[in-house]
Amino acid sequence: MKAEGNSTLLNEIRDYWNEHIHDLEIVKHPIGSKGFFEDLDEYRFDKLRYLPRVVDFNGYKGKKVLEIGCGAGIDLIRFARGGAQVTGVDISETAIDLAKKNFTINGLKADLRVMNGEALDFKDNSFVLVYVHGVLQYTANSRQMAEESLRVLKKGGEFIGMVYNRKGWLNTLSKLMKVGLEHEDAPVLDMYTIDEFKELLSGFREIKIVPERFPVKTRLHKGIKAFFFNTLFVNMFNLIPRSLVRPLGWHIMAFCIK
Repeated sequence: MKAEGNSTLLNEIRDYWNEHIHDLEIVKHPIGSKGFFEDLDEYRFDKLRYLPRVVDFNGYKGKKVLEIGCGAGIDLIRFARGGAQVTGVDISETAIDLAKKNFTINGLKADLRVMNGEALDFKDNSFVLVYVHGVLQYTANSRQMAEESLRVLKKGGEFIGMVYNRKGWLNTLSKLMKVGLEHEDAPVLDMYTIDEFKELLSGFREIKIVPERFPVKTRLHKGIKAFFFNTLFVNMFNLIPRSLVRPLGWHIMAFCIK
């Protein structure tokens, strides 16, 4: 019965992400066009300004990189531009169709497949890097996905992952301001403390945790709440030394070695 229930939930997750394209609200160009992918890239790396600083997208030239939950391929394409041999999987057919268009438009190669990240169809010790940014919190069995990531990594290989921080500033602000989080209606949306995330990744030989993503001005929300967020909260929060507020980062990044 447990396996059957898990299968049902995975189907619900697949259906949800087939219908919801991440950050679709901000794009100005037709879905699947060059401008569409440029809009997604610009917006993602504006709100996640920390990401190119902590992830060396150009550091895997000639190496095999797997992204679980690759979506439209916005991050994966950066690894490909850096010369990596990239593979991307996603439970959503919509996501993989978009990722294929993205790579074709940009003249880049990738192995892109519809696949459940909790049951990867790859041999043990296949990849130098497994990248799972913002996916573990949306899957049916995050521990199984973490274990699969570990299995397909080569010895000494890297895992880079991100989950949402239950104690993070955005979760707290969302409750205080009564403004919902993105994809709050997804079939699964889990949050973690730093210790819980470490425990989830306990199979890795080395684990480094770095809380990231601090407030930047919102382009998604409008109205009086967005005005006060942009003009007061963002500026005031960012005056506080990072050393004091780092545990409150909305994204808990993990850098692990097998």
